[in-house]
Amino acid sequence: MDLRRSVALPKATRCEECQVPLAAVDGLLVRYGRDSGAFYFVSHRSEALTGYAVAELLWGDGATGAVAGIAHDQLILPDERERVRAEIAAVGEGERYRVRYSLRRRDGSVHRVRESGVVLRAEKSRSRHQRAAAQRTVTADGVALPPADEWLVEALIEDDSEQVASERRRDDAEWRFRSMFENLVVGMFRTTRDGRYLAANQALAKLYGYASPSALVASLRNIAERLYVDPARREEFARLIREEGRVIDFVSEVYRADGTRIWIAENAHAVHDAAGSLLYYEGTVENVTERREYQARLEHQATHDLLTGLPNRTLLRDRLHQAISAAKRGSSRVVTAFVDLDNFKYVNDSLGHAAGDTLIIRMAQRLREALRAIDTVARYGGDEFVLVLAEHSGLHHTMGTLERVQRAISEPLFIDGRELRVNCSIGVSLYPENGDDIGTLLRHANAAMHHAKALGKGQFQFFTREMNTAAHQRLALDSALRRAQEANELSVAYQPKIDPYGVPCGFEALMRWNSAELGPISPERFIPLAEETGLIESMTDFVLRRACQEAVSWPLPVSVAVNLSPRLFRDPHLAARVEAILAETGLPAARLELEITESALLGDLSQTMTIIESLRALGARIALDDFGTGYSSLTYLRRLPIDIVKIDRSFVTDCEQGGEAMAIPRSIIALGRCLHLRIVAEGVENPRQLEQLAAYGCDEFQGFLIAKPLSPEDARAFLEGKRVG
Repeated sequence: MDLRRSVALPKATRCEECQVPLAAVDGLLVRYGRDSGAFYFVSHRSEALTGYAVAELLWGDGATGAVAGIAHDQLILPDERERVRAEIAAVGEGERYRVRYSLRRRDGSVHRVRESGVVLRAEKSRSRHQRAAAQRTVTADGVALPPADEWLVEALIEDDSEQVASERRRDDAEWRFRSMFENLVVGMFRTTRDGRYLAANQALAKLYGYASPSALVASLRNIAERLYVDPARREEFARLIREEGRVIDFVSEVYRADGTRIWIAENAHAVHDAAGSLLYYEGTVENVTERREYQARLEHQATHDLLTGLPNRTLLRDRLHQAISAAKRGSSRVVTAFVDLDNFKYVNDSLGHAAGDTLIIRMAQRLREALRAIDTVARYGGDEFVLVLAEHSGLHHTMGTLERVQRAISEPLFIDGRELRVNCSIGVSLYPENGDDIGTLLRHANAAMHHAKALGKGQFQFFTREMNTAAHQRLALDSALRRAQEANELSVAYQPKIDPYGVPCGFEALMRWNSAELGPISPERFIPLAEETGLIESMTDFVLRRACQEAVSWPLPVSVAVNLSPRLFRDPHLAARVEAILAETGLPAARLELEITESALLGDLSQTMTIIESLRALGARIALDDFGTGYSSLTYLRRLPIDIVKIDRSFVTDCEQGGEAMAIPRSIIALGRCLHLRIVAEGVENPRQLEQLAAYGCDEFQGFLIAKPLSPEDARAFLEGKRVG
C-alpha cells in the first residue's frame, strides 16, 4: 500500500526551517540529498513546474517497506545529469551555486530551468525529528527512513524558458548583426568620440587599402590626423552628430593606406547607454570618388568654356560680383576690360575653323600668363574675352597691365606653318566711376571696346561719357520707347516650337518694335533699355494679353510662351496680374508657359520662389530660359519649382559636330531627365543639330531651321500645315 496515495498530507504554507511564506516564492523550493537525490522537502509549486504532485517527489514508504520518490537527477535529462551532478558536487559547505539544465516534466515535455541554492551538512540542515530518527532504521510507527545523506542541498528551481529564449534571440540577433557587419559590401565602423576605431568590417578595410579590419584599427589610432585630408572634418563630423544626432552624406577627402586620396560619404549616428552617455559612433562609408569627379566635371562644364577652359559668362559674373564686393570693403577699384581680337575673321575665313580654334586657345593662354593669379580671364564668346582686374589702386598700374596684355597678344605665332600676327582692341570700365553693378560695367567696357575699334584697332580706350555717342543714342531710344505703346508701334511675333517628329507644340511670343522715327529696332537694343527704365512691366502686360488673345483663336490647342522680366518678380501681385489676363482672354492656364531667366534669382530668392509657386498654382508652366548662361544654374536648378529647361543657343551652336560640342547639351538633357523636366533647345539652325539633340532625349526645338518669328497670320497658317516665310 502506498501511503503517499492513501494518506492526505497536510499542505505546507511556510518553509519548514526559515518560515518564509511559500506563496511569496516564485518557484519551487526543495531540499534533497546531494548524493541520493532524495527529496526531503518540496514546496506546493511542484506540480506547476514539474507536473508531479508533492507526494510523488518526497521520500516515503509502503506497508511492506521503504518507497523512494522521484529523485532529483531523475528530473534532469540524461544527457545533462553528469554535468549538473558534477557542478553541485564541486560546491563546498555553505557555498552558493547556480546551474541551468533541462527538466523533463511528468507529461514528457522539456522545460529549461535554473537552480540556485546552497550546500549544507546534513546534521546542520535536517529537522529535529530527522536528526533523532537518523539513529534508527525505522521510526516508532514503522516508517522506513531515507538514506543518511552527509550533505543536503537547499535550492530554488525556477522556470528559465523565457530567459533562454530571450538569450537565444539576443544571440541570434548578435550573430546576424555580426554577419552583416563583417560581410556587407558597404564599409561599416564604430569609433570613439576622441577618434579611435573600435571596429571595422572587411569592406571598410578594403576601401581604405588595409589587409584586414584589425590592421585598419591598429593603424588609424587618430582619425582626424591619419585619415582625413582636412583634420577639421572630424570635429565637424562630431559637431553635426552632437547638434543633429546624425550625419547624412557627410562627404570628405581621406587618405588610403598607400597615401592616395579618395572621396567618401559617411552616414552615422551616436549610440548612448541607458544613462544617456555616449558609447560610440557607428555608421557606413561609401566611396564617392567617381560621383564627386562627375559632379566636378558637370560643374566645370557649366561654368567654363569648352574650348579654352576659361571661365564662361556664368562664372565671369560671379567673379566680377566677388571683386566688386571686395572693392567695397577695401575702397579699391575693379577694372573690367573687354578684349576683342582684331583680324580674327581673316584667320577663320582663310585658314578654317580649326585654325581659328587654335588661335583662340593660344590667346587664352597668353592672357592668363599676362595677369596675376587673383585676376580673371573669361571667354565672353567668339573672339571676345573679358578681364577682371581686382584691387587695382592706381591708373598707372592699370595701364601697365593693359600694355602687357597687348604685347602678349601681338607676339607672332605659327599655325599650320604660317606666321600670324594678331592685335586686340580693349575697352575699359572702372568700378565705381563707370558703374556699380555687373551689367553696367560690362556694358560700358563693351562700348569702350567698340570705340577703340572705331579709332583704328590695336589700342585700348577707357569708357567716358563724352566719347560714348551711344549714350546720346540711348536717350533718343528711351524717348521713342516711351511713346511706342501709345503710338501702337509694338507688336508680337511668334516663333514656333516642334517635337522630334516635326509636330507643332507651341510658340514663343516675342516683342517687336517698329519705330516711326527710328525704324525697326532690334530687341537686343530696346529690351535692356526697357528693363533699366521700368517700361518692361507694361510692355510685358501688353505681350501677355496679345499672346493669350491670339492663342485662343489658334486651330490647334498648343501652348504659348511669354518671357517674364526679372524686374517683375519684385511685384508680389504678379500672379494676380497674370490670372486677370487669363480670365479676360479666356485662355486656359495650362496652355500658358512663363519663361524666366536665371538673373531673376539674383534678388530676393525666397520671394521669387513664392511668386513662381503662385504662378504654377494657376496652372501655368514655368520654363527656365537661356539655361547655363545665368548665375549658379546648377546650384538652383534642383530647388526651382520649374517644369521646362531651355538650352541656350550658345550651347546648341556647333553641337552637330558631336563629341565635346555636345558635352554641355548632353549634360543638361541628362540633368533635366533626372529632375523630370521638359527640355527645349533654342537656336536650332540645321537638321544635324536637331538630330543630335533628339538622339539624347531633347523634347522640343525652336530656331530658324523650323521658322523665323512669324506674324499672327503666319502662325495660324503654320498650325494649319501651310508653307510660311
